[in-house]
Amino acid sequence: MKRIVTMVAAVLLVCAAAMARDMKVLVVKTTPEVQTVEDGTRIKNHLRLTAGVKKVKADLTAKQLAVTYDAGKSDAKKILAALQKMGYAAEVLSDAKQPEKAAGSTPVDGATGASKQKK
Repeated sequence: MKRIVTMVAAVLLVCAAAMARDMKVLVVKTTPEVQTVEDGTRIKNHLRLTAGVKKVKADLTAKQLAVTYDAGKSDAKKILAALQKMGYAAEVLSDAKQPEKAAGSTPVDGATGASKQKK
């Protein structure tokens, strides 16, 4: 019985470690600019084939791409290389760790401790 409990605990630990990925978001401005929905869709479909890329969002008004990727499987250089292969030069605007989402949390002002939620 102790062996079974130990095995279950080990499996749960392995699963928890696998789920705690180091997710990052790379924001780039491309040249030529992403101007149409078709451009954005073509880039999304191509980048999704890059290892570690989880999500691609094209912002047509800001003419930017936000690429969410697993830093353990990919990096900014690989993503930029994939864009270059498609004919897009890219300027990195930011490459930061994806913020953690806390369920049911309300943003709080650090100085006063007051809720930033509108009433």
